[in-house]
This record gives sequence, C-alpha cells and structure tokens, in this order.
Amino acid sequence: MLSRTADHLYWMSRYLERAENMARMIDAHHRLSLLPRAPEAVLQGWQATLVSLGMDDLFLERHTTLTPLAAFDFLAFDREHSGSILRCLRAARENARAVRGTITSDMWEILNTTYLESHAFNSSMTESARGEFIEWVKYRAHLARGVTSGTLLRDEAMHFTRIGTFIERADNTTRLLEARWRDPGGRGERLLAEASEWAVLLRAMSAFEIYRRVCRDSVNPTRVTEMLLMRDDLPQGVHRCLDELQANLTAVANDQSAETLRRVGELHAQFHYGRFEELCAGGIPAFLDRFQAKLRDVGARISRDFLVSSVGQ
Repeated sequence: MLSRTADHLYWMSRYLERAENMARMIDAHHRLSLLPRAPEAVLQGWQATLVSLGMDDLFLERHTTLTPLAAFDFLAFDREHSGSILRCLRAARENARAVRGTITSDMWEILNTTYLESHAFNSSMTESARGEFIEWVKYRAHLARGVTSGTLLRDEAMHFTRIGTFIERADNTTRLLEARWRDPGGRGERLLAEASEWAVLLRAMSAFEIYRRVCRDSVNPTRVTEMLLMRDDLPQGVHRCLDELQANLTAVANDQSAETLRRVGELHAQFHYGRFEELCAGGIPAFLDRFQAKLRDVGARISRDFLVSSVGQ
C-alpha cells in the first residue's frame, strides 16, 4: 500500500474517533448540568476538560472568559478550531475523499453524508437541540464503524484504519479520566468525593451497565479508573486498545518499524502483566500524563515508519 493511502486511512479513522470522543466529553458535562452543582464546580469541570485536551490556552486566545456555553461551542461548533467536532467530521470526510478507490462506496456515503448533515448544526441551537447533536455525532460514528467493519476487505486498508481508531481511542479514554481526576489546581479532592460525576462519566462512555455487571459495587473513582484502563474485554478500555494496536501494527510491519513495535509491545505489557496499584503508585494523573506522552511518541513513530506525514494533522 502507498504511504499516502495509508496516511489518509489512518487519519480518517482518527478524526472520526476524535469527533465521537469529543462528543462523549461534552456529553458528560451536559449530563452534569442536570445535577445540582455550584457554579464554581461547573467551571472547574470545564477547565479540567480543556486542560486534559491541551486546549486551555487556545480557548483563552479565542474567548475572554470561560463559560459553559463558550466551552461547549468551542469544542463542538467552532469551525476555525481544528479540534472541534465539526472540523473533525470535515477532516474525516476529506481524508476519505482522497482514498475513494480504496474504501467502499458505503463507507464514503456515510462519511460524506455525515459531513453534509453537520452543516445544520451551529452555536445558535437550543439546549435540547445540543443534546440531540451529541447523540447524532455518536450515532454517525457508530454507523461509520459498523459499515467499515461490514464492508471493508481485511487487508492493509483495514489494518491502518484500525490503527488510527485504537490509538485515538486509547488517548481519549485517558483524557476523559484525567479531566475527572485533575481539577485546575491539580488536586482532585472535590472530584474524589463526588461519585455522581463518575457515574455520569460512565454513562457518557456507554459503560455504566458494564461497570455494574463486572464490579457489582457502588461507583468508586478508583474502580472506574481501573476498569477503563486495565480490562482487555472492554471496547473503551486502554488495555483493549493496545491489544488491537499491537495486532494491527504487527500485520503491517515493515523493515523500519521494529522499534515502533517494540515500544508498543512494551507499553502493552505494562497493562497485560502489570498491576493497577503499581502502575499508579505515583498518582493516577501522573500515570495518565506519562502514558499520553508514550502514546504521542508511538504516533510520531507510526507516521515516520508508514505514513506521509511526519507529525499529526
């Protein structure tokens, strides 16, 4: 497969996954807005999310003050912000358009229609319509992945699509967790005491029922974090994402990717053989930061070994 083709497939799936996970982050705040919370706690939650995404400075460049509405619009509707949901949907479609001869017509129709329908959404929407927008984004992402799984040939195109999906999902799962653990001051004491916020996080990630089934316990921040990091049978779990990442990278290995595979294997082994208590002995936020740094290194190496771009789009 040409490096340029692999590059487009990889970023097509990353942008689609990013749009969905951004919707899940916003969904958590949307659900939290229905709970009785102090205004300062609401702003702390949005600030923690922006910090975990690395977008706090960019937000302040575009907005003078932080408000829930401004943060929502920035992450969802800002067409000048490359990380917003609408821009991610556009980028996924543009990458798909570049490889129309490689993907199936069904995949193209889903991504193209999603992009065209996204023009109907903007910051002037009502509160109820905003909730519908979040659900629409998640539905379209599920639909696109279902069509991909059901129609795409199991060759290198599928492998690069899945590599993009799972490296993005692993990164975003840790960012969702970090936003709950780390308030703007980096302490997290308030979040530890509010199990309702963790229940909301589980529902936003479509994992609440799974938690009840596998943990059989009240919602506990540490147990939620352990489940989302360590379980290899949970689709959103980081361990599961690393399983998929390692398998698909192995399938497309070339002469220069040995070090990349070694680093992915080393990272995977931490979750496969390690203990949650030992991995997070220095604090959960610190571990999440280290993991994200290692994942960024893996992403840069994948670009150098297989793709046209040397840095993230």
